[in-house]
Amino acid sequence: MKQEPVNSKESIEEQKAQELLEENDADSRMRIYSGLADKLIVVLLCVWTAFQLYFTTVGAISAINLRAFHCIFLLVFTFLLFPTYKKEKRRRTFPPIWDFAFIGVSVGSFLYLVLNYTRIAQTGGRVSDMELAIAGAALVCVFEAARRASGNLAILALVFLGYNWFGAYLPGYLGHNGFTLKRILVTQFWGTQGVLGTGIGVSATYIFLFVLFGAFLKYSGFSKFINDFSLTLVGQTSGGPAKVAVVASALLGMINGSAIANVATTGTITIPLMKRTGYKKEFAGAVEAVASTGGQFCPPIMGAVGFVMAEFLNLSYAKVMVAAIVPALLYYVGLLLAVHFEAKRLGLSGLSKENIPDAMVVLKEQGHLVLPLVSLIGMMFAGFTPLYAAVLSIFVTIGASWLRKETRMTPAIILQAVVEGSRSAISVGVCCVIIGVIIGTVTLTSMGLNMGYLILSLIDNGSIYMTGLLVMIMSCILGMGVPGVAAYVIVQAVAVPVLIKAGTIPIIAHMFCLIYACLSNITPPVAMSAYVASGIAGSDQTKTGIWAVRLGLIGFLIPFFFLDNPILLIGVDPNATVSATLWTLASALLGTASLVMGLEGWIFGQASIIERLLLIAAAPFLLLPGLSTDFIGIGLFAAVIIFQFIRCRRHQTSAAE
Repeated sequence: MKQEPVNSKESIEEQKAQELLEENDADSRMRIYSGLADKLIVVLLCVWTAFQLYFTTVGAISAINLRAFHCIFLLVFTFLLFPTYKKEKRRRTFPPIWDFAFIGVSVGSFLYLVLNYTRIAQTGGRVSDMELAIAGAALVCVFEAARRASGNLAILALVFLGYNWFGAYLPGYLGHNGFTLKRILVTQFWGTQGVLGTGIGVSATYIFLFVLFGAFLKYSGFSKFINDFSLTLVGQTSGGPAKVAVVASALLGMINGSAIANVATTGTITIPLMKRTGYKKEFAGAVEAVASTGGQFCPPIMGAVGFVMAEFLNLSYAKVMVAAIVPALLYYVGLLLAVHFEAKRLGLSGLSKENIPDAMVVLKEQGHLVLPLVSLIGMMFAGFTPLYAAVLSIFVTIGASWLRKETRMTPAIILQAVVEGSRSAISVGVCCVIIGVIIGTVTLTSMGLNMGYLILSLIDNGSIYMTGLLVMIMSCILGMGVPGVAAYVIVQAVAVPVLIKAGTIPIIAHMFCLIYACLSNITPPVAMSAYVASGIAGSDQTKTGIWAVRLGLIGFLIPFFFLDNPILLIGVDPNATVSATLWTLASALLGTASLVMGLEGWIFGQASIIERLLLIAAAPFLLLPGLSTDFIGIGLFAAVIIFQFIRCRRHQTSAAE
């Protein structure tokens, strides 16, 4: 009897996506243990989760001790789970012997810090030779862990660490007086500006809890609800599958905070669906990459990065979230319009009605799964801290899942959510540890201020837009191949002081750097999200990357328009009235539509070259706040629309005759 082939087309696509995820995402390269080792690691992950939940809410512990213990857990799990080299056999029954040595040194050095930190701090940082050796050994472990979890970031941190020495030989603003080995080790390990600084503080609080929250949402069935709900919203419209990809990826991306992982999971469903509908494979891959990337700065959750920004700015999260509404709205409106006009240009229709779930049935059977998000946002607006709200919302997720039998989270499923959530926090956490080396170097050498002086010296007239352009390039470079939250933490340390020095309001400077740090995921030559989507779509990587930049172009432009125009960020400009804000928002939406129409070459029909150029020219006038520029943009836009409408009606009349 002839055997049926085992792999269907869908399973081959899923296998390809998994291979791409393993190549580009560290979490998917973890070792797989069996037997006693597997059970022991699960127990340790549960202990870590309980430790984090307790001490970030009701437990009493000093900030430095919380960071040190968090770092111990991160290093232990990195050496247990991440292979020493890429081709190492992933399935094991026991870790290699050298990993026990790394674990021993890591635990010993950080426990010594916990026991002696107060004494050393009281003496002004006086340490013995043995304590310097402990600091050096700990840094070696940190760099080895970062090499395994994020090779590119480890190399970047090594360059910054070296700058502490070779910076003494550089001329001009980039140079410094040089530092001794003792000074560097004390700053990087025994101080609060190095590996136990801001980066690990962010990981020990916001990142861990919100990654865990995302895992609980996933296992409660929230992902399926988002997909089904997106189908009911836009599935039947022109280019429905692509619009479903945009909506679903935006909602899921803002929760998990990882553009690459989001592409690899939702992309296996949405990209083949777009291709079958009639979209080109490069376009399909680019849509998924751009939609997943924008989720990192999309309210209300913003992939946890919004909470980090609020911490840096010492503002309420509500203010940061509200300020991010307009940039995220324009970004996704631009992407949806691009998908719509591309569908019109290709003559594509939406999905048939029988393939669309009934909206009322979806809400009735799965609508209760949105309760955790309601509780999270509601508690934060009620005055609770984001950490407390996140922990309570995890329990709300479990309770909400029990409202219907089909979504009920059993103890086994809860354990799976705990294990997956804590495992997912490891690679991002290690990135935050090694970022401490970068921030420590920036602080010790005053690199951020010096970089600002250098950039301002290159710009004769001190133009804030030229400064923004250089910061944009720097942000995209520093964020390449780094998770969104980690990329933002790096970029804000180096680039935010530059913008503030140029005269930008702090919240605008942070939002500017955040958006470009996230967009580095679709910025060639290291457009990781676009490359993973390209592999799933079977498309050319370069063409997919170019399409992604084109589709996400509004995201690259918007930050320049709010650099010295706070009104585009709701709640930032104290002099903005409601009417002025609404007018600016309407004008910006029209400018977004004008830009997309010009790029896509379609309005009511195919647009001519002159029409496209006029639409592209109208976009900056409409995006730039101000009545005079708005009226110029509206005039150009209206002229093109009226002319094309008349021309299309004439063609239709001629065709009918």
